Amino acid sequence: MKPKKNPNADVGRNSSLYFMIGLTSILFVTWQTFEVKTYEKESEILEIAQVTDDLKEDVPITEIIRTTPPPPPPAAPDVIEIVEDVEDVEETVIESTESSQEVFIEDAIVKIDDVEVGEVEEEEIIPFAVIENVPVFPGCENLNSEEERKACFNRKVQEHVRQNFKYPQSALEMRITGKVYVQFVIDSQGRVKDIQKRGPDRLLEKEAVRIIAALPTVKPGVQRGKPVKVKYSIPINFVVQ
Repeated sequence: MKPKKNPNADVGRNSSLYFMIGLTSILFVTWQTFEVKTYEKESEILEIAQVTDDLKEDVPITEIIRTTPPPPPPAAPDVIEIVEDVEDVEETVIESTESSQEVFIEDAIVKIDDVEVGEVEEEEIIPFAVIENVPVFPGCENLNSEEERKACFNRKVQEHVRQNFKYPQSALEMRITGKVYVQFVIDSQGRVKDIQKRGPDRLLEKEAVRIIAALPTVKPGVQRGKPVKVKYSIPINFVVQ
């Protein structure tokens, strides 16, 4: 049986060739399109300055304030009377206090016997440890020896600190602890003076000064039969338990 189609009339036999030719043509046209270069045209910019000949401004109308001229000065009198000065004025003569080379000033000669020298007695401060007669705290008067009075004084001061001790609330909240060293002077009248402190915080130092300032008046210390100032030191320990 013979085929109905003429083999010379087969269109699809060269389809791959036609496809390659068409693809190549399209790629060539696309490549040429990318290679085309365009340039922008230079634009001319004209600067125009507008000048106005007639410049009109609205000038505000101001009011002219007219002030009255000052009065003329008083006229001179027609007749001028001349009064004679009948009072004699004494002129004050001011003498110069400067001295010249011709003025001789005699040297004042002072004898040694005429000079009185006053002795200023400075009150001596004796440490508590070496004082002859220690200060007597109230309640220690009946003791005989100095060692007993000294021990009684230390014990009374410590009892006073424990009884009057109050931890500062701010320092307690911030957990501030430490030891405050306090040094003070018992004057010749038995009163506490010149309190000095050194501690880890200002709140603790303030409380230590308050406690020491509340000490009662004591019998003053005696050195060579005369009341003197006595220096005393004590540490106050602030501990949070």
